[in-house]
Amino acid sequence: MTLRDLGWNQDFETAFVPYRAKGWVPARLIRESPINFGAFLGDGDEIDVILCGRLWHEAVCDADLPAVGDWVALELGNENQDHVIRAALPRKSCFSRKMPGNSSQAQVIGANIDFVAVVTDAGADFNVRRMERYFMLIERSGAKAVVLVNKSDLYPTEQNQQAAAQIAALWDGANVHVTSALKGEGLKTLKKYLKKGVTMCIVGSSGVGKSTLVNQLYGEEWQWTSEVNETTGKGRHTTTSRELVPLHAGGMLIDNPGMREIQMWTDETTLRESFSDIDAITAHCRYSDCSHRSDAGCAIRAAVESGEMDAGRHESFLNLESEIAALKKRAEKRQMAIERWAKRSHRVKARNLNDRIQLERDERGDV
Repeated sequence: MTLRDLGWNQDFETAFVPYRAKGWVPARLIRESPINFGAFLGDGDEIDVILCGRLWHEAVCDADLPAVGDWVALELGNENQDHVIRAALPRKSCFSRKMPGNSSQAQVIGANIDFVAVVTDAGADFNVRRMERYFMLIERSGAKAVVLVNKSDLYPTEQNQQAAAQIAALWDGANVHVTSALKGEGLKTLKKYLKKGVTMCIVGSSGVGKSTLVNQLYGEEWQWTSEVNETTGKGRHTTTSRELVPLHAGGMLIDNPGMREIQMWTDETTLRESFSDIDAITAHCRYSDCSHRSDAGCAIRAAVESGEMDAGRHESFLNLESEIAALKKRAEKRQMAIERWAKRSHRVKARNLNDRIQLERDERGDV
């Protein structure tokens, strides 16, 4: 395995020049835990590494810290010294969502990825509104979207095709495929994306067959799987940690734990771009500050009432707009709190410095 096989390119090589001069070596992070990371070196060796304190202190938020898929500069240790991450290279892409809960921070799902493959099915997991959220996050990440309507062996062909058509209609840039991980159908198509140096991030709800797909692509039981619960339709085992998995035939996968919530980590511009059909209609609203809910002369509501627009898509747009606005407000509050803390800290340091200077003067007997 070489650096190129791991996704190294000329941009990373250029960014690494000052670190190579210090004797550091490039590595790609493949696993993270609360205390350390797993990393691949250019010769294919896997080692455990830790993060230097400077990077911890310089990070404004968790999303600024190295994550699975990142390229880093390592200072190699020995039997008595840890291998230490001294720097992280700029990311070419970053797939993230809002951290679950009330946080206003982003949670990085995968860095330096080329494709995000969303796994769903045509049954209980099928949700057009959730797919809209995935597409917004993928568009913002800089990666390309691939959707697998999986477990096709469990549903009628027509149901699978209808689900795939509905998803494809949401975003022209998405490549949608009907697959059955159990039977191996569609995996040949999926493998076309996974060439040497290409990284794919696999996401989706628990129990939709992500681990089974990874197993079949890898060629052996990389992730242990079990039977599906007949009542819930969910697998009894799901991936519990984020990990980059190299494939024997070339390419890499980032397998992820099942996502119960897909909260927005994006901005108003991306929202408008993802809902360009709605944004075009808003130009015909009577008022420029129309809330698109109960305002008189709302063109969107008129489009819904006439059947020109799907009511569910309209409601999804409003919900996402509210989430983004709330996220922006929380971020502003957090920034204000940080600034207040910084000012208070500065005052305390200044007061301590003045006290120390005065103490030194008193000790010298200065008047």
